[in-house]
Amino acid sequence: MKVIPTGGALGARIEGLDLSRPLKEDEVKGIVRAVGEHGVICIPDQKLEPVHLKAFSGNFGELEVNVASSFQEKDHPEIMILSNMREDGKPIGFADAGQDWHTDMSYSSTVAFANILYGIKIPRRDGRPLGCTAFCDMHKAYEMLPDDIKRRIDGRTATHDFNKFWEKMRREKGSARPPLTEEQRRKKPPVSHPMVMAHPITGRSVLYANPGYTVSIDGMPAAESDEILEFLFTHQIRPEFQHQHLWTENDVLMWDNFGTIHNAIADYGPDEHRLIKRCQVMADKVLADTFGVRPVH
Repeated sequence: MKVIPTGGALGARIEGLDLSRPLKEDEVKGIVRAVGEHGVICIPDQKLEPVHLKAFSGNFGELEVNVASSFQEKDHPEIMILSNMREDGKPIGFADAGQDWHTDMSYSSTVAFANILYGIKIPRRDGRPLGCTAFCDMHKAYEMLPDDIKRRIDGRTATHDFNKFWEKMRREKGSARPPLTEEQRRKKPPVSHPMVMAHPITGRSVLYANPGYTVSIDGMPAAESDEILEFLFTHQIRPEFQHQHLWTENDVLMWDNFGTIHNAIADYGPDEHRLIKRCQVMADKVLADTFGVRPVH
């Protein structure tokens, strides 16, 4: 197992692993450490069936079954299908998943540790892969905040709402997804989280707010809350914080939802086919320090 950093704001490549077999304990810990330190890791050249993807992902925490209850792998509801492909005239996956800056599961009372995606079909144009996944570093975003903004958000919590991002996709992306049902809203009511967290692996402070789900700063006048959030949402996507992963078939991409925000870039057309399968790993194990790897700095 060899970890090769990209040399940029985020990212590393891990070589020497076959994810279709059970991992050793030191390999699991090495992956967790790399995710914490580099934010995003790519493990290339994998040949995985759904059972392999699910087993690999389960090393890192409980796997979420998405509240939308749509486009799930047969017999493996923990695996969500992300695709613009259609079969018999019907979509086989979410075509517009993640197409703006956000942090998955910040809308949940139990937040997510990591996303794990497996690339099966990657669109290309003139030889260049399309549909990259972009990331921003929330360690650096916090470190580079002006001191007065740090003071204003210190000790504060903010409210996150699943419906904000869902409706944004419906409104701005021409999505065919229906409104959330009352039952879905009941299952995922708005929740509050600290705006500044100690990262469970690095021990360093990260900015935990995102344009996709954060709606307000608790206990703050609405105008002031809106002003600060507008500043944060612009600040946290500064170019120097960014990293883009250009997909290749059979990549496994894993990223840290504490230390990054991400955005699925929709620069491909309906006839440029993309198929990716995803698991969402909750933060139960990493917050319990099950891996014994913190802090890395």
